[in-house]
Amino acid sequence: MTSVVFVAPFFLEATLRFVRAAAGLPGVRLGLVSQDPASVLPPDLRESVAAHERIADGLDPRQIADAVRAISGRIGRVTRLLGTLEQLQVGLAQVREALDIEGMGVEAARNFRDKSRMKDVLRAAGVPCARHGLVGSVPDAERVAAEIGYPLVVKPPAGAGGRDTYRVDGPSALGEALRVAPPGPERPTLIEEYVVGDEHSFDAVSIRGRPVWHSLSHYLPAPLTVLENPWIQWCVLIPREIDDPRYDDIRAVAARALDALGMGTGLSHMEWFRRRDGSLAVSEVGARPPGAQFTSLISWAHDTDFYRVWARLVVHDAFDAPPRAFAAGAAYLRGQGSGRAVRAVHGLDRAQHELGGLVVEVRLPRPGQERSGSYEGEGFVILRHPDTEVVRRGLLRLVELIRVELG
Repeated sequence: MTSVVFVAPFFLEATLRFVRAAAGLPGVRLGLVSQDPASVLPPDLRESVAAHERIADGLDPRQIADAVRAISGRIGRVTRLLGTLEQLQVGLAQVREALDIEGMGVEAARNFRDKSRMKDVLRAAGVPCARHGLVGSVPDAERVAAEIGYPLVVKPPAGAGGRDTYRVDGPSALGEALRVAPPGPERPTLIEEYVVGDEHSFDAVSIRGRPVWHSLSHYLPAPLTVLENPWIQWCVLIPREIDDPRYDDIRAVAARALDALGMGTGLSHMEWFRRRDGSLAVSEVGARPPGAQFTSLISWAHDTDFYRVWARLVVHDAFDAPPRAFAAGAAYLRGQGSGRAVRAVHGLDRAQHELGGLVVEVRLPRPGQERSGSYEGEGFVILRHPDTEVVRRGLLRLVELIRVELG
């Protein structure tokens, strides 16, 4: 039997899908570390967990290490330490090194977590990326902004999910962004070039440093536009044609980037741009599974359970590339208005009539549901079809037809 510990500070729906996949692997004893009590787990999953330790701070490496030691005493020596949250990756690496557990180490984890350090590593490896600067004061920020030129993106160097990320178009907007989040020596701010072009992602499976599989996606529109406009209902499209020659350049760039950053075994998520002149720019890379229903989209595109594929990969270093039979895409339903709860959802009947045959997964907003604090919005609809263009048109039609009213 293989003893594995999964760190899941909170039992979020998406996190539990990964936990369930790891718990279901044959020959695996799964330990679970969390802030949430085990009593709130779904009963079937609670029965699948061999040992649980509750800690006060699910992101604290010392508490995680103590919990792993306690679990090891009950299920045997832990050989894998897992977690899917971006904010966990450096802490997990610290615990691995402290307890001699195989997996990504601290230096590589910091390469992926610290976006300024990441870009320094990528640029040194010849990977195209946005010009940037890490600043610890307002004068430093003004100097870097003048060197790079407007527009700019201002964000924390270790952010996740676009939180506290701003586009600034001039000195006054920069001043306002720095007033909201003042930079300092202990809390620096990352300033980088605002890249104009089409934004995509590149998800890759690597085994012991070698990329063995990838997936591509298109954002409609770009995520920063979505963050700046809370009313926009956005989409992600995963085309069927991932081996198309037009993606040869990003495949080569991604392999070089992952090697430079120190990717070992796992699933990584890269954000990248194609500028209007056709050139590439890597935005950032995460050494963990993607969020925003991406793993579900990949599952639907390959007609397989990619949560389970991920679990087998990170526990056993094993991966069998599934055939890509479909294009898939998600439309994210975001509330419009100033209210704090969903008042009504309009256009569902028409959407069902026109597009119901393409729908494979859905979570519709419910009247009375609290407004989401996430850019994913109040719900989503996933479409699938062998023809990429059919999915693309369907997604754009969905966000035309469905309107989530807040009140």
